Amino acid sequence: MRCTPHRSIAGRLSTVVAATLVALPLAATSVSAQDRAPHEPVVRVSGTGEASVAPDMAIINLTVARNGETAQKALADNNAAMNQVLTALKKAGIADKDLQTSNFSIYPQYQQNEPKDGRVDPPRIIGYEVQNGLTVKIRDLKALGNIIDQSVTLGVNQGGQITFTNDDPSAARSEARKKAVADAMDKALTLTEAAGVKVGKVIDISEGEDRFMPPSPAPRMAMMKAQSDGVAVAAGENTYSIAVTMTFAIEDK
Repeated sequence: MRCTPHRSIAGRLSTVVAATLVALPLAATSVSAQDRAPHEPVVRVSGTGEASVAPDMAIINLTVARNGETAQKALADNNAAMNQVLTALKKAGIADKDLQTSNFSIYPQYQQNEPKDGRVDPPRIIGYEVQNGLTVKIRDLKALGNIIDQSVTLGVNQGGQITFTNDDPSAARSEARKKAVADAMDKALTLTEAAGVKVGKVIDISEGEDRFMPPSPAPRMAMMKAQSDGVAVAAGENTYSIAVTMTFAIEDK
C-alpha cells in the first residue's frame, strides 16, 4: 500500500516528460518557419534640404580692459568705462535682457628681472589688468554700425566678434525639412524606376543632422551702413540645413 503513491508520482513525471518532448519539435518548427519568412523589400535613401533667410539679430562680444598699479585701481577704471558703455547701449534701445556679462577676469602683470651675478630673481608683479566682457544682442541691425562705433569711443578696446542669427528660425527649418523629404523621395523614385519596380508606402522616416551655416561672402550679400559714419557691416544670409533618412516599401509594377 505504501508503494502506490510512488508509482503515481512516477507516472505523472513520465507524462510531463513525454508532453515536453512532443512540444519541443513543434516550437522549433514554429521558430524556424518564422526565420524563413521573407522580409518586405525596401529602399532606404537620405535627403538634404536648405533654406536661407536674412538675419534679424546680431550678437556681438565687447570687452573693456584696463590696467592699474593695483587691482583696485584697475577694477575702478574698468567699472567706470563699462558703466559708460552700458548706459550708452541702453540709451540706444538695447533691453536689459539682451545684455549679459560673458567674462570677468583679473590678471597680474609681471616684470622679468635681468640676470645679476649669474642669478635671476623671480619675476615681480608691477600691476594688474582687469577684463570685463559683455555679450550684446542687437535686434535692430540698422543700428549695429553706430553701436559698435560708440562702444569703442566709450572704452571698449577688445572683442568685436559679430554673429548674425535669427530670433526664431523655425520657419526656415520647416522649409528645409520639406526640401529634404522631397529630395529623398526623388532619389527613391529614381532608384526604383531604374530597377523596374515602384515606390510603395513610407515605412520609416527620421531626421538627422540639423546644421546652421552663418553667412559667407556671396553676390546676394547686402552692405548695411548706419546713416552716420558708423562701422560698415554686412549681414548676408543665414542658411539652415536639415538631413532626413527615409525607408520606402518596394512594389512590383
